[in-house]
Order: sequence, then C-alpha cells, then structure tokens
Amino acid sequence: MMRGMGGMQAMNETEALLMQAQAGELDSEDFIQQLMAAQLFMPIYEKHQIGGLQPTMGDKATPLTLDDEIGNKVLILFTSPEMAKNFVKDFPGYGGGLLAELKWIIEKVGTGYSISINPDNELGIDLEVGMLQGIVGS
Repeated sequence: MMRGMGGMQAMNETEALLMQAQAGELDSEDFIQQLMAAQLFMPIYEKHQIGGLQPTMGDKATPLTLDDEIGNKVLILFTSPEMAKNFVKDFPGYGGGLLAELKWIIEKVGTGYSISINPDNELGIDLEVGMLQGIVGS
C-alpha cells in the first residue's frame, strides 16, 4: 500500500492515483487519463432498498448530487463504498450504489456536472465542469 499525505494509506489503485496527483507526481493530463479508467463508487438513491443487491443504472437510479455555492450541480463520488459511509449517512436513501469506471459514470450522467471525489476527506479532489468534456468526447 502507498502512504500519502498525513500518513494515510491508499486502500486501492484509485486512492494511490489521488495521492500521486496531490503530491505533484503526475501532470494533470496523465492524471485525468488514468482517472477516467479508475473504479469509483457512486452512491445511488433507492426508493426501495434491497439489502446487498447493487442497483442497475436504470431510469429510477438517481446519483447523489449537491449544488455548489454558485448553483452548479456537483456529482458526488468516492474511491470505495467504505469511504462513502460517513458522508452518505446525512443523505437518507443513498446507502447503496455501484462501482464503475469514471468514464462509464460520465457517459451515463453527462458532462454537465462538477465532480467531487471523497468530499470532506484529505484524500479528495474536485473537478470543475468541463474538465472532462474533451476526454469523454461529448
């Protein structure tokens, strides 16, 4: 496991990637390219939660989004379901979710969002609206 700032340990490849970026070991283009293929956990609102089953990304699946201070939608993602636990407890119904590559997530939800990975955590990063548009191709 890699050790990052403040003695944190990366629990998976995505967290190791974030640590490298925070330490300035990757230029932004390399970081974004690698991040697009990284597995992230997207909390999803479920009206009828079924224990242990991962929801599919159908019409009823609503990802967790918040509004920033200027009214932009921010898609909330995490490097693992464990990393999401403390944050989502304040959002009833978002106990479940799915793990998927960031590229797939963006293709499903669209590029009109800012993205916050691991909000309120030192191993977090925010991506502004438009940073990923050229890479996804939409």
